[in-house]
Amino acid sequence: MLAGVCVGVLAVVVVLALPTFRKAVNEFTLPLAYQDVIREQAVDKHLDPALIAGVIYAETKFDPRPSAAGAQGPMQLMPQTAEFLAHRSGATSFTLSDLATPRVNIAYGSYYLRYLLDEYGGKIVPALAAYNAGEANVSRWLERSRRHRLELREIPFPETRAYVSRVLQAQHDYRHSYATQLGYR
Repeated sequence: MLAGVCVGVLAVVVVLALPTFRKAVNEFTLPLAYQDVIREQAVDKHLDPALIAGVIYAETKFDPRPSAAGAQGPMQLMPQTAEFLAHRSGATSFTLSDLATPRVNIAYGSYYLRYLLDEYGGKIVPALAAYNAGEANVSRWLERSRRHRLELREIPFPETRAYVSRVLQAQHDYRHSYATQLGYR
């Protein structure tokens, strides 16, 4: 009798603790921050919020310290890319220190994602490859392709192939793990 009660109590504790445990695991393995900014930029730039979160995850895992190459902020924008984006988007003022501000960085990174998706006809693989390896490389790869398409397995840079794969997996994971926070429900 006592064993049955203990099992019942344990079952209730597990059921009650499971959501908290899942949340703790997600925060450790699949962190999410800036969800308000991500949702806002997704709407503004007509992007999937999980794609923005996936890029941030692949770039910094939401820990936006500068890279050795000089990329900055959650979406790891290079200063010259940010300047290009500032001029292209019609920004009236831009300073390099703006990239350290998550709201500004995510706005520019989202603008860049939208630009790349438009450049590559809405195709996500070449857009993400260009985000990582640059448009010149992707243009060269597309020129070499007989079909003028770029599949994940056709990306010649292993680092870029892994990056695109990581973003796509993270996009899927964010869509399912953070549906409410990213505005799907």
